[in-house]
Amino acid sequence: MSNPTVFAAAHPSIDLAQTRSLIPLKYMSQAHLDVLLENAQVHYLYPGQILWRRGAMDGRCYFLLFGELQLEGSEGELHFMKGRDTARPVAPCEPREYSVSASSDCALLSLDAEQMDKLLCWSQAADYLHTVIARQPDMDEDVDWMMQVLHSNLFFKVPPINVKKIFKHMQVRLVEPGERIIREGEVGDQCYFIKEGNAEVTRKRGESTEHLASIKAGRCFGEDALVNEAPRNASVTMTSKGVLMCLPKQDFYRLLKAPDVPWVTPQALTDLDADTVVVDVRSEEEYSAGHYPGAVNVPLHLLAIKARLLQHGVHYISYCDTGRRAEAATHFLREQGIRVKALLGSKQLFARSAQPALEVDANYVLRDGRAVPGH
Repeated sequence: MSNPTVFAAAHPSIDLAQTRSLIPLKYMSQAHLDVLLENAQVHYLYPGQILWRRGAMDGRCYFLLFGELQLEGSEGELHFMKGRDTARPVAPCEPREYSVSASSDCALLSLDAEQMDKLLCWSQAADYLHTVIARQPDMDEDVDWMMQVLHSNLFFKVPPINVKKIFKHMQVRLVEPGERIIREGEVGDQCYFIKEGNAEVTRKRGESTEHLASIKAGRCFGEDALVNEAPRNASVTMTSKGVLMCLPKQDFYRLLKAPDVPWVTPQALTDLDADTVVVDVRSEEEYSAGHYPGAVNVPLHLLAIKARLLQHGVHYISYCDTGRRAEAATHFLREQGIRVKALLGSKQLFARSAQPALEVDANYVLRDGRAVPGH
């Protein structure tokens, strides 16, 4: 069979606003989603064309936008998937457990699976911190600029569990109109976020000075100093009084190292006692599509609200589909004194061989910190 036709994500025949309804992309901030879509691809298939064969691996996650796909298992069993009926990824486990081909004209959106998982976790960790900050009256004025900082792609390389530490490393600097913050040609050792005020960016052109841009509160500048030793390529001067938040290079590097969290192997799930509860930190839709039997749902992006339902005298095991969101949730909960460990190798729960063991129709809620059947 011929290969599917592939176009860049911005191809005009596909409305990428549709991504806002896809799971779990609907739980990602627009800033993070925009970054993810920069490397997206749109695939067109005609009836009979093969998307992939069983056992294939390409590191991408596919969503069916329209049309119908046929999924064939190892024993020849067939399943069909229609674009209008699902917002979830097409058989995401790798190596691929089904051969997938088009039953009709189809269009699929594919994304880098690792990047999607990282940005999803980053976005939801930022949501967690947003809720924590918003509940502190003395920080009302800081919410907006702190969220703008967290949505800056400068920090996407920082492990999500370090999201709270970013602000601890920032230093406050009060500035005056006309104050030169960055000088063209100098080697920088920190970057800046404008909390209050305005500035202009200029560059020398022979004997004259060229105005490049005006920047205001919420903007970051000088970030190149954190990732390379190149001289500053422009100058930045304040045009008003203001407040800058400065992040030194050495502190940025410290943020790149994730703190350790405790892990348990899947074997721990077979030896559960009455004082241990399994917690699914994925979204509600992901949980409803299939979860570990008896697990409760405490989504990472709602963790700051739902953590109060957990009890300090109970042991918890958190999991997601890759381990990344579970790691972040475990770190945040342990900061609150909750006894929790993350599940290692959680991908095994969602392999085709494990599907019969997952619960679909049943759901559980927390009562006195323990799981009970929901209604």
